[in-house]
Amino acid sequence: MESKSAASSKKELLDRKNAEADLGGGEKRIKAQHQKGKLTARERISILLDQGSFHEIGRFVLHRSKDFGLDKEHYLGDGVVTGYGKINGRLTYIFAQDFTVFGGSLSETHAEKICKIMDLAMKNGAPVIGLNDSGGARIQEGVLSLAGYADIFYKNTLASGVIPQISAVLGPCAGGAVYSPAITDFILMVENTSYMFVTGPNVVKTVTHEEVTSEGLGGAMTHATKSGVTHFVSPNEVECLLAIKKLLSYIPQNCEDDAPRLSYQPGRELRPKLEVLIPDNPNQPYDMRDIITEITDTDTFFEVHQNFAENIVVGFARIAGRSIGIVANQPAVLAGVLDIHASQKAARFVRFCDCFNVPLLVLEDVPGFLPGTDQEWNGIITNGAKLLYAFCEATVPRVTVITRKAYGGAYDVMNSKHIGADLNYAWPTAEIAVMGASGAAEIIFKREIAEAENPGEKLKEKIEEYTHKFANPFKAAHRGYIDEVIYPEQTREKLISAFEMLENKVAQLPRKKHGNIPL
Repeated sequence: MESKSAASSKKELLDRKNAEADLGGGEKRIKAQHQKGKLTARERISILLDQGSFHEIGRFVLHRSKDFGLDKEHYLGDGVVTGYGKINGRLTYIFAQDFTVFGGSLSETHAEKICKIMDLAMKNGAPVIGLNDSGGARIQEGVLSLAGYADIFYKNTLASGVIPQISAVLGPCAGGAVYSPAITDFILMVENTSYMFVTGPNVVKTVTHEEVTSEGLGGAMTHATKSGVTHFVSPNEVECLLAIKKLLSYIPQNCEDDAPRLSYQPGRELRPKLEVLIPDNPNQPYDMRDIITEITDTDTFFEVHQNFAENIVVGFARIAGRSIGIVANQPAVLAGVLDIHASQKAARFVRFCDCFNVPLLVLEDVPGFLPGTDQEWNGIITNGAKLLYAFCEATVPRVTVITRKAYGGAYDVMNSKHIGADLNYAWPTAEIAVMGASGAAEIIFKREIAEAENPGEKLKEKIEEYTHKFANPFKAAHRGYIDEVIYPEQTREKLISAFEMLENKVAQLPRKKHGNIPL
């Protein structure tokens, strides 16, 4: 039997090891991290997870490399803190790269720790959150670090559509490191401290002779506005971590689960304000967010990709406590037209919602696809088809409300009855036609207008004729393409009933390995 002093000595050794692990790369490097306006890996975890719920795995792992002096420098945990805990009482797995240890660089054992956490998440059906803050591959380890990245990418791909995967980029994320976040469902970045790029500014300058800063090349706002790589941008790390918690509140634990549903006390659901939101002039813009505010539960709309492709609005909200995904044309930007970026943004969001059983609401006011050589040469055909494919493939409850314009192929693409929507409503202001009245009249009545004594008056007459005949929802309603023409103030009431009716929907796609979406 061990003596008391021997047991005490071993406890002291454990205490020392725990204290050493907590310090990561040491006080000096922690101070440097704070001076950059960044939190440490453990501080981030403590903010994100419910108090006292974190359980660390792999706390004492050490790297195995001996080259280039690595045999003389060891840090417990090897630059990444991994484990599990709870967010708002729900199981969550997490890894947080520690920039104070070798700049958060990824080694063989660092990657193994991340893969272990991802395996546990898959087995137990819970989300994985990655807090990325890394200088990239650990160069001293050569191909071992590259293999570690590939192992993570493979796990990301297997987990895609099975469990939610969220990546917060809270520092540099360069080279191969960017591809793991890119495969995950959502990326969050922080202004002025987050960077993502495949090749950094120095390489860009050497190869292309372009002068660009890290912020300009791969900063948070660059990826939020230009590339669409990031879905959310926060002013600081605390706000970023709180955004993750909010995001998780709308989505389920896994693909077999349903999103959390909040209790809701029914009340008067009519919204008279909706009656006056559509301008009398069909060419006058309005903000679709005003409609979203009126039809959703108070303060529940959580917008995704807010600064990218602003001609379409996507995000999560609640209707009578039920989590839904919203896809809405935005007439206030480019008249709500569909273009390459809008199609990509919406398609990605639709596929996420379908993966994780989040019902879809589509608010439609779309004049068509954006014309032009830039759009055609950059693939508006295949990119527009991504959105079409995403809706066609989605088996979750799908409801569409046409508020005003629904023209041409864009009418088909925006969750029309013909591609599997469950319920399609239209307001009396809806215009469902091949094209706008002016353009249609010019084509259909070209000869009559040309031969008229007053072509201008004749055109005006024919525009009115076409408008009366087609620029309304009733032709489509006669054919059953619109299930009901509703008063705008009834919209919320109708949607509550619709999603309640559809909550047990079962739809199956034909048996196949997987489809071939036009990427």
